[in-house]
Amino acid sequence: MARSPRPPRPRVPPLTRVLVMAAKKDPAPEPGYEPGAELGYEQARDALTEIVARLEAGNLTLEESLALWERGEQLAAVCRDRLDGARARLDAAIAKTAEEDQ
Repeated sequence: MARSPRPPRPRVPPLTRVLVMAAKKDPAPEPGYEPGAELGYEQARDALTEIVARLEAGNLTLEESLALWERGEQLAAVCRDRLDGARARLDAAIAKTAEEDQ
């Protein structure tokens, strides 16, 4: 017995569409503005995970893939910044504790 063909998947899910549009938009520049600066680590990580899944799944145009890749790079930078900040806070707390112990 032949299997019935799988129904076609939606070309671009709503979240990806939003991410693509966000990657293409140039926000109004503000002093000290950094793309994605308002996102917390967990939000940036989750959005990045979604982008990676979409890129790995394929079925995207070249333009969509490039826009997602660029947005992913922005989100990865946000994650790195948040982790660097957390590490600096930990190092400062450890140093303070070491000074108090002496």
